[in-house]
Amino acid sequence: MEEKLIRVAITQGDTNGVGYEVILKTFADLGMLELCTPIIYGSPKIAAYHRKALNLETNFSIINNAEEARPGRVNLLTCFDNEVKVELGQPSIEAGQAAFKALDRAMTDYRAGLFDVLVTAPINKATIQNAGFHFPGHTEYIEASVGEGQKALMILMNDILRVALVTTHLPIKDISKAITKEAIIEKATIFHQSLKRDFRISNPRIAVLSLNPHAGDNGLLGSEEKDVIIPAIEELEKHGIQAFGPYPADGFFGSNTYYHFDGVLAMYHDQGLAPFKTIALENGVNFTAGLSIIRTSPDHGTAYDIAGQGIADENSFRQAIYSAIDIFRNRNNYDEPLQNPLPKLFHEKRDDSEKVRFAIPKAKEATES
Repeated sequence: MEEKLIRVAITQGDTNGVGYEVILKTFADLGMLELCTPIIYGSPKIAAYHRKALNLETNFSIINNAEEARPGRVNLLTCFDNEVKVELGQPSIEAGQAAFKALDRAMTDYRAGLFDVLVTAPINKATIQNAGFHFPGHTEYIEASVGEGQKALMILMNDILRVALVTTHLPIKDISKAITKEAIIEKATIFHQSLKRDFRISNPRIAVLSLNPHAGDNGLLGSEEKDVIIPAIEELEKHGIQAFGPYPADGFFGSNTYYHFDGVLAMYHDQGLAPFKTIALENGVNFTAGLSIIRTSPDHGTAYDIAGQGIADENSFRQAIYSAIDIFRNRNNYDEPLQNPLPKLFHEKRDDSEKVRFAIPKAKEATES
């Protein structure tokens, strides 16, 4: 039986940035339509404007509902009808709100089960703010919208490196107090499960970075390592999670130590993302783990400085689609055996309970002998 193509929802992102450029360039390769059924959430008028401005030839079919999406074509779902002025390379409230409308519609359709995975084009975190979006980024908004109480974990990944973050979009002055034993354990546990379920790594090895320079130098440069991070690592080990460290970030990345681990847990945003983007700028992917929804995005922003010039590299966006498809399949393969557990071996006579009897029956009591 022919395998059903995965339905990939794609949000347009900021309409003044490179979102449409990388989307249209990606699907200029018709081979992508053999891997998935894309549903772009956005505006046909804006998409056509970008296509013309960039002299691209990617065709798309306009639909009004996700149910109308068909395989073998680029489906563009109309999220709003009002005119939106496109000012390439310029941040604007109008562009930010257009990005929100597409994202909000995608969340509604996900709750209705109308697509399988989500890939988001970059947004401007300032211009997208409104009554419905008061978050520092995609990750927090998606967690609040469809997380159903689950906690999200930001993972930056490519084929050789996966970096997760204990804290995400926080000012530097607030990071230290947010680094708690509980927070590290929570994020590392989500990371561990994602490495097993989403990446099919049977026994993941996680490197935990320090917060302070030189891992605190035994308290000389800070006490978080000995008071918080090391106790968290010890607790994780008790629960069967292979966590190692804490490692000073500079030496860890500088000496390529990350090659020896399946994942790296960084304490804060730039500690993990600065080295990651240096190593994986062209093919990095941002993955939101820990939630039922599978969401990825390219690891770059709106790139206003090159918007409209036709020079944006679509490889990171393409890799985001590939990663979402791979993770979707990995999850299905991981979950499938758990959906139909082995039948009960046998029950005691007239025992209708669900308890499986593996133990050898004990001898009768002495009073019955």
